[in-house]
Amino acid sequence: MIIAFSACYQSKSRIKYFNTMKKVYWIGVVCVYLFAGCAGKASHAGHDEHEGHERTMEAHDHESEDHDVHDHEHEHEADAHHSGEIIFKKALAESVGLRTEVVRPASFTNVIKTGGQVLAAQGEESVIVATVPGVISFGDLPVINGTAVRKGQAVLSIASNALSEGDVAARAKFAYEKAKKEYERMKTLVGDKIVSAKDFEQARLNYENTKVAYEAVAGKQTSRGVSVVAPLSGYLKNIQVKEGDYVSVGQPLATISQDRRLLLRADVPERYYSYLSSIRSANFKTPYDDTLYRLSDLRGKILSYGKASDANAFYIPVTFEFDNAGTVISGSFVEIYLLTTPLENVIAVPVSSLIEEQGIYSVYVRLDEDGYRKQTVTLGANNGSEVQILSGLKPGDEVVTQAAYQIKLSSASNAIPAHTHHH
Repeated sequence: MIIAFSACYQSKSRIKYFNTMKKVYWIGVVCVYLFAGCAGKASHAGHDEHEGHERTMEAHDHESEDHDVHDHEHEHEADAHHSGEIIFKKALAESVGLRTEVVRPASFTNVIKTGGQVLAAQGEESVIVATVPGVISFGDLPVINGTAVRKGQAVLSIASNALSEGDVAARAKFAYEKAKKEYERMKTLVGDKIVSAKDFEQARLNYENTKVAYEAVAGKQTSRGVSVVAPLSGYLKNIQVKEGDYVSVGQPLATISQDRRLLLRADVPERYYSYLSSIRSANFKTPYDDTLYRLSDLRGKILSYGKASDANAFYIPVTFEFDNAGTVISGSFVEIYLLTTPLENVIAVPVSSLIEEQGIYSVYVRLDEDGYRKQTVTLGANNGSEVQILSGLKPGDEVVTQAAYQIKLSSASNAIPAHTHHH
């Protein structure tokens, strides 16, 4: 029995030992797997950390390079901004017609800027009037301002056949023929003293008067009435009647103007009275074109200047006469530049060079083939084509005279590339 108990105990001990070893084995396997997984993760994390560190270093190096390039560009941009240089490529300048001019001191005429009016010269206009009473009738010629007419051409007609007095032309003819017969009859009798000298003189006077009245309409009668003809060649202006109007003898109908010579009347403020005697010529601009008209180019001359001002406007009139180039309208109001005392050693630029911004004037000075600088200037006298520069420019500066606004607009719209050396 003891032996059996001992065998049983040993058997249980062996089973317990095997179970214990089995647990140790599985724990070992689990630990191996756990250790292998941790080692793999640690290796992968270390590898990732190493690659991330390298990428961080590369990004830092690239950022440093970009920062250096940016600093380099910023330095050059700062230098360009500091110099005020504007880049406008030569090809672009040629395409917009850019022109420049080197500034040199020269003579310049002092200027009085004022306003005035263009008028017709004496003998260059004629007013046509009604030769008979009656009703206005227009023919084939358009009776409007600007219509060209020839000397002797019929402008309009005046019909009087519907009036209670009858046809004026017919009555003038009858009166003339009657007076002529009476005059010729008495002319043969006065020598024999059959009629008195007084009656004969009265008949002669009546004949002469009726003759003049008849000749005024003779050969001018048409189906529309008595024609009114142009006394000179020119064009119609100041039409004062319309078709169907009744007119009396001597009433103005229209004006015919030749405008070969015109008058320029400048209205000068009283404060310039002491300068009037020094006025030599003038330039002027019309409101309907951009042309500057120079009296020196139009055979212009000064006729007179007033000795007193206008009672209502406080202006002193200065009058010139000049040839009409065919583009100046009589009666138009104009801007006038009176040229007075000459000035020497003056720096002046064309008006087209100026750029105005809120009352401040500037010009563009060329620095090199593609480079320009905006330069503020102080203005003096202006004769319409050129303006005196009091400060801002010096002899030798090359100033843009045409297409200055193209540079301004291009600069304002950021179309001009920055002046850098980074490519």
